Amino acid sequence: MSIEVIFGNGARNLDLEPSPIESGWIRQGNPIARGRILSRSLDGSAWTAIWDCTAGEFNWFYGIDETVYVIDGSVIITPPGAEPHRVNAGDSIFFPCGSSANWNVENYVRKVAFLREPLPRGVGEFKRLYRSIREYIGRDRGNIRPTKNPL
Repeated sequence: MSIEVIFGNGARNLDLEPSPIESGWIRQGNPIARGRILSRSLDGSAWTAIWDCTAGEFNWFYGIDETVYVIDGSVIITPPGAEPHRVNAGDSIFFPCGSSANWNVENYVRKVAFLREPLPRGVGEFKRLYRSIREYIGRDRGNIRPTKNPL
């Protein structure tokens, strides 16, 4: 297993590969998107990527959970039936699996994306139950365990 360390402004200067937006999703302009996967979890269910895009407007449909942190530029995000939100460098936003949003990139945007395939409903419920039982047993023994990850 190798570790890649990106220092300082390295995320702004990484070489990216073409990552075209599906033509049926584009509403205006000719947005050019590029991306690069930075890391993957051992089980393949989560990964981190860098992605950028030039000016244009398009719909985006999320087949997985995605947390976005904008590192350069800005974008106006409009979820269906909601007001538009400007997301600037330094802002983050979460898109759950199954959601969609209209992206209006006025000039340019670069983001770090943390992507995760959600567990199937039954597996996720079992995992929450298992965690609750472990926490309950730990309290009975006088152990102090955090109920939430503090980070």
